[in-house]
Amino acid sequence: MPNHITVSAPGKVTLFGEHAIVYGYPAIVASINSRVYVTATPRSDSSVKIIARDLKTPGLIINYKDGKIEVTTDYEKSLSAIAYLNKSVELTSKYIGRFKGVNLVVSSEMPVGAGLGTSAAVSVATVYAYSRILGYELSKEEIARIAWDVEKEVQGIASPMDTSISTFGGFLKLWGDGRVFHRERIDVNIQLPVIIAYVERKASTKEMVLKVRKLLSRHTPLIQGIMNLIGEVTRKAESALKAGDLHVLGELMNINQGLLDALGVSDMRLSELVYIAREAGALGSKLTGAGGGGAIIALTPEKNESVEVALRLRASRTLKADLGGDGVRVEEIA
Repeated sequence: MPNHITVSAPGKVTLFGEHAIVYGYPAIVASINSRVYVTATPRSDSSVKIIARDLKTPGLIINYKDGKIEVTTDYEKSLSAIAYLNKSVELTSKYIGRFKGVNLVVSSEMPVGAGLGTSAAVSVATVYAYSRILGYELSKEEIARIAWDVEKEVQGIASPMDTSISTFGGFLKLWGDGRVFHRERIDVNIQLPVIIAYVERKASTKEMVLKVRKLLSRHTPLIQGIMNLIGEVTRKAESALKAGDLHVLGELMNINQGLLDALGVSDMRLSELVYIAREAGALGSKLTGAGGGGAIIALTPEKNESVEVALRLRASRTLKADLGGDGVRVEEIA
């Protein structure tokens, strides 16, 4: 058992198929080069101490002992940011059949709640780091499965998309029937220069997923038709990725955005960023993630700088992303 371990896991962008994947349709997701870091150190007692940096509120310190949470901050909203850490420790301990007190220090290179898979990266990194503290080497399949359970318990409903890409990295296509999901790696031999821009989210992933579910119950044939179209766009996008056809890929991104808008998960701020990117020269642009604010991605093989400058004027933050890097990995161990 290590005395100290630091594990990192990447964020992600959903290239195609968000929301539809919850209902069994395929989605394509890619890891990005921004990561979450979790450092785990065993304790001599049975408490779990979490120090969360850059997760909504910097310097958040929580003590969890005997089923009680002690929060040393005035920002109650930050409790949601550590729910994934708490649940990761709980479910990992249950899976392995052991419990040990631990200090967890968490930091993120990504904004929390921007649709970049931060909660999944936190869950994946924590599951892996804590399992190593317990003296157990989980397989990546086990890490992905436990982290998905974490997201389901915290959010109420979740697809395995974010936790899978954070665990395995690269480019993945996922699909399933809501209970059993399948995963397939996509070999991409082209560079995808992407600009990410985001605004503050006004709704959580859970709220947006439930919003779509309610819309589906009220307008079942219409919403099922939209889901079918998103599935078809995703299948065509897989072919375009494999063929290296960036122009077709951009067109399909724009179509996917229109369908997400029809589901009501985009909003005026995201739509503005989407159209700013297109006007500045992006081949395609769309929201990424659950919506309700958060992030958009813009495909920029020719006008990378001009698109970033244009988006920076209206977005809370922009960043250039390298797609398809490593999944969860150990950064330091002693």
